[in-house]
Amino acid sequence: MNAVEKASAFVGKTFSLWVLLFAALGFFAPPLFIGYKTWIAPLLGIVMFGMGLTLSAADFRDVFRRPKDVAIGVVGHYLIMPGIAYVLAVALRLPPEIAVGVILVGCCPSGTASNVMTFLSKGDVALGVSIGSVSTLIAPFATPALVSLLAGQWMTINTASLFKDIVEVVIVPIALGLVVKTLFRRQAAASAQALPLVSTVAIVLIIAIIVALTQPKLLTNGLLMFAAVILHNLLGFALGYVFARAFGMNLAKRKAVMFETGMQNSGLGAALAAAHFSALAAVPSALFSVWHNPSGSALATWFARRSE
Repeated sequence: MNAVEKASAFVGKTFSLWVLLFAALGFFAPPLFIGYKTWIAPLLGIVMFGMGLTLSAADFRDVFRRPKDVAIGVVGHYLIMPGIAYVLAVALRLPPEIAVGVILVGCCPSGTASNVMTFLSKGDVALGVSIGSVSTLIAPFATPALVSLLAGQWMTINTASLFKDIVEVVIVPIALGLVVKTLFRRQAAASAQALPLVSTVAIVLIIAIIVALTQPKLLTNGLLMFAAVILHNLLGFALGYVFARAFGMNLAKRKAVMFETGMQNSGLGAALAAAHFSALAAVPSALFSVWHNPSGSALATWFARRSE
């Protein structure tokens, strides 16, 4: 194992700690990051490009081999998380910017770390990868439509602009990654060794920038937003598991659906919120990143010990 692989392996295992560290840096030393607001979308594009470099035909094989299972996971994700977000926004009487931020992260595709949690929990990783890939590819259509439907009562939603930005920061980088992998297979395979390191740096910088930009408002609204994020994530895990069980899935499949439901691409939520609404609307996405990795890791450890 070379130095890059060792560094990537280290940051992959300690990802949650890096998230917490950079969130703290953003909060206690905002001048270090507030000048980099325009970096959020490019940083997310780097993460999505890396995702494209790692995708293969095998990741989509389950879509055709067991379409029902994949459909259950994708539909569950886009039904449960947006629904929970809307209910929380109403029940907690969230201020408009925060309500839109919570709903936006709820309408995003599955998180990039969900497959890792499925693996750690001894779940059906192949199914999880397929669900996550499909939820990401349909995000340009699903996310703007759901945000417009659910968040329209708080703010005016420009659906076409959301669609355009998701294509630019998610679909185009993924497609470029796939093209590079196809044309330069050997170089892409070598570059993939550094992806955990590069992705971690990009994600923690996004979180730090968002936290730095909204540090004053976090002091007054932080507890309310954290409560909404924690409830959103935990209810997502619980209802994702119940949803899969209702369709007769075995435990390994239920674990995959649970993590693909409860973990969001919060980097996308932060980028879209900062570009279309406000820095405050991006905070729920940043807090989601801070919270869902430790909670997902703890849940994966617990589920790893469970059998049918």
